[in-house]
Amino acid sequence: MPRDLSDVLHYFGPELAQSGDSQGRHTPERPVSAARSLAPQIIGVPIGDRDVVRAAFTWNLAVEIARLGGRASVIAPDDGSPSPLWPQEGTGPLGVELRPTLAKDLKSLDRIAQQAASTTALRGGEPGLIFVRIPPTWLAAGHSDSGLLRWTLLLTSSRTSDLKEILESTKMIVRSQPQARVGVTIHGAECRKEAETAFGRVAGASRRDLEHDVRSYGLLVDDLHVYRAIVAQRPIGLAHPQSPAARALRDVAQLLLADSQQDPLD
Repeated sequence: MPRDLSDVLHYFGPELAQSGDSQGRHTPERPVSAARSLAPQIIGVPIGDRDVVRAAFTWNLAVEIARLGGRASVIAPDDGSPSPLWPQEGTGPLGVELRPTLAKDLKSLDRIAQQAASTTALRGGEPGLIFVRIPPTWLAAGHSDSGLLRWTLLLTSSRTSDLKEILESTKMIVRSQPQARVGVTIHGAECRKEAETAFGRVAGASRRDLEHDVRSYGLLVDDLHVYRAIVAQRPIGLAHPQSPAARALRDVAQLLLADSQQDPLD
């Protein structure tokens, strides 16, 4: 069932967090459970060729996973030319790896991601996540056997045009894999009601049109530190750990890491 956004109300003001507590809706920080498997879970993230903001959020979520004690990496199709979406390739802060690949379609990208997960598992260590950038145009091709569509994270603002885009992505994913786990994270909302309404529109349309529940993975705050971090190519959580954006990223990372361990996709 979809989650609500009560666990991130404190980014809009302390009084909202207190209100959530009084109504029994505010959930405490979720502990990370013991892992059932050391193999990292793969999560596909649709990101366009010029979508710098979504790419930045994805990279920063990977860093937050590492800050929480997990392992994390990002795999992204790359034609070999310098990309404005990502920092320098290779191993970065806290061991988070950015790995460009010459994959040309969803099938080859899936194979590369599965190989990376197997290799990471063989090395041992803490569990974690592999974020895989999926060019949105590749979703339209549809591959029902693609592991990349088993768990996807859709990042969207609350603008109507973006919500329509996310709903179309949800339709393509669910039509290819009816049992897919589709998660939605809202960013850029100016108030609690706006964020809840945005998620509710996607969740309601998905349930009505597809008979499929999407999961809420909270809210990411767009503040000045996000754009400064993009320009500086430094993780927000390391450069500005006390900023609202950093704390929101940590909450979303906790939700993702907890689901990867408590409800892993075999």
